[in-house]
Amino acid sequence: MAKVFKWGVFLALGLMVLLTVVAFTLHRWVSTDGFRQRVEREATAALGVPVALDRVAVDVWPLPAVALSGISVHSKPAITVERVEVRPQWQPLLQGRLVVSTLLVRRAVLPQQGIDAVLLLLQKKKPATSAAAPTQAPAGQPQTAQLDWLPRRTVLDEVTWISAAGARTTVQAEARFGDDGLPDSVALKLLKGNLEGLEASLKREEAKPAAPGAAAAGDEWDLRIDVGGGKVEGKLGLKKVPSGSAARPGEELLLHGKLQTRDVEVSALTAPSNSLTGKLEAGTTLSSRAATTGALVDALQTQTTFTVRNAVLNGLDLAKAVRTIGLSRGGQTQLDTLAGQVSTQGKSAQLTNLVASSGALSATGNVAISPAKALSGRVSVNVAGDSKLGNAIGGAVGVPLTVGGTLDKPEVTLSRSALLGAAIGTALLPGVGTGAGANLGDRVGEGFRSLFGK
Repeated sequence: MAKVFKWGVFLALGLMVLLTVVAFTLHRWVSTDGFRQRVEREATAALGVPVALDRVAVDVWPLPAVALSGISVHSKPAITVERVEVRPQWQPLLQGRLVVSTLLVRRAVLPQQGIDAVLLLLQKKKPATSAAAPTQAPAGQPQTAQLDWLPRRTVLDEVTWISAAGARTTVQAEARFGDDGLPDSVALKLLKGNLEGLEASLKREEAKPAAPGAAAAGDEWDLRIDVGGGKVEGKLGLKKVPSGSAARPGEELLLHGKLQTRDVEVSALTAPSNSLTGKLEAGTTLSSRAATTGALVDALQTQTTFTVRNAVLNGLDLAKAVRTIGLSRGGQTQLDTLAGQVSTQGKSAQLTNLVASSGALSATGNVAISPAKALSGRVSVNVAGDSKLGNAIGGAVGVPLTVGGTLDKPEVTLSRSALLGAAIGTALLPGVGTGAGANLGDRVGEGFRSLFGK
């Protein structure tokens, strides 16, 4: 027995020495300039853009890992990454299967224009390769093998994204994924950028068994965001549902959720724009339905009911617009209350049932915000008759204003018909007839547009 034990010890030591020699040899070979240049050539051929590396390294202890340092993708502008580490799982690796355990990306700079340029080149190369017969997975291969490439843990260490407009956002994040490819937990902090200081966390809840005969409940996550001195909390759900289109049979993904916003400074959400300040209270429902996870973002729709306390409109003076009965840019409007509803679809937004009040001034209306942040809509401003401004224009009359400009530089003006009515009202009844004439002129103009279908 002692002899067998001795041979077992010798065999284990021999294997350890052999593995050490192999690891040392592999490390030396991978670290050579020849291997680094080979990786550069392969990456350049795959992306269609010159790729440069400073160093390639392989680690064995405590976990096997491949590290690439000093990565530079020579797109316009260039994509740079200080270090990328990929660590596979030990057990599948011994079985001849590569399952990525951890992906670390450190100090990367990712300009959107550079990413778009690389994606465009890949799309141009795709038709040339699509003519070949598609490769199929071997029979009996488990479906989870398709997700082996997805890291079970991803760490982003000071990763900077630069938008097409040049805005920089730097994040620190860590995400853990389940075997189904969906996140189990996500922690994120914005180090620099428009929402600097924002912290968010996402945690998956334990799956609840579906009732007998009922459809699967799907997965749910708890979401918490700390931003602007307040917080956003709620739940997000994702499940598979039958496709609603006969042209696309099968299943689709349905995303749904409810969020509650409490005591959040509005300007922290719209930075660098400072067009509106105040404390936001809101309830939001969201939904999206699409065939793929990537398409869910484009199909996202939200409905929000909100109230802003101590609101201040910067860049817009409603009192001046009413007083001058003309174009108004700049200035400021302080409001006691601002409430309404917001509906979004993609990058477009529609503000409806807006109600604002401030002392002698009150306003109602609807405003649309385009993807380019252009404003369009109408607002009716009322002024109490016993106020100084109300006495000047007749008071207690809805003065119609057309909203235009952009989110950063809003402007309001009377429509042509309302402006003509204001002029006539002022001529007939100086002071008192101004607001009434504007209101009447606007109604007449609307009547003509309805009559002629314009």
